[in-house]
Amino acid sequence: MNGLLGYLADPWQHVFMQRAFLVAAMSGIVSGVIGTHVVLRGMAFIGDAVSHAVFPGVAIAFVLHTSLVIGGAVTGLLTAIAAAVFSQNRRLKEDSVIGVFFAAAFGLGIVVLSTAPGYSGSLESFLFGQILGISDRDVTTVAVTGAVLLAAALLLHKELVAVSLDRETARALGLPVFALDLVLYALVTITVVISLQAVGNVLVLALLITPATCARLLTDRIGVMMLLAPAIGTLSAVVGLYLSYTYNLAAGGLIVLVATGVFVACWFLAPRHGLLAGLRRRRSVGPAARRPAAVGS
Repeated sequence: MNGLLGYLADPWQHVFMQRAFLVAAMSGIVSGVIGTHVVLRGMAFIGDAVSHAVFPGVAIAFVLHTSLVIGGAVTGLLTAIAAAVFSQNRRLKEDSVIGVFFAAAFGLGIVVLSTAPGYSGSLESFLFGQILGISDRDVTTVAVTGAVLLAAALLLHKELVAVSLDRETARALGLPVFALDLVLYALVTITVVISLQAVGNVLVLALLITPATCARLLTDRIGVMMLLAPAIGTLSAVVGLYLSYTYNLAAGGLIVLVATGVFVACWFLAPRHGLLAGLRRRRSVGPAARRPAAVGS
């Protein structure tokens, strides 16, 4: 027992690990809540697209020697607004417009970055995460920003869910669908930006989508899903950090792999929607379906 307690307590003796655990947990909570809306809406692609959209802002901020986080947030939001505006044309599907604008943003980032020699090493933390190098200021920024995001998601929960489930009905009920689209894009963009330090640009989609997808397998109730997704995201982040500390491996990658492991377990073992539950239903329905035929014959 002492061995287990010692293992759990050891990382907390280091200030850099304390910061890492706090940011990882907060990123997991916020990503789980916002990711639930993304999964309900069937817009998993937007997480990957937004992570590309913040890239030009990060590149410009790097060239100008300003905050990478602020730069990424600004261009991510501008690109998200552009995608939301052009998506109002019913001839175009939302994912197609998102693909156009966010790919263009990533291309712009590459062009801007090519003007700054020696950039690759400096942006490694942006691409792959650097959660063990987080400062007290970063912790505060993530905490404050995360609290604002959660408050906005709670305030607009019913409206966002209504638009996610049936846009036309929501519009008929008088809901401002376009404004809610902008809000969701903004929430996703800021969530991606504050999660970059935890897992990096390359892996941020997993933190946004995987916990919410696990929750989707475990429950049919949106309220319960909203609780399960952040719990799974936080658990994945904390376990990934412990593994990173123990085996001296990349924290961002391990966080994502733990979340993926939870998803695989849910896919097999979810009580109603898992593979094993489906097999049990087929076995129980099979004999029952055959009995009437036998009696009739």
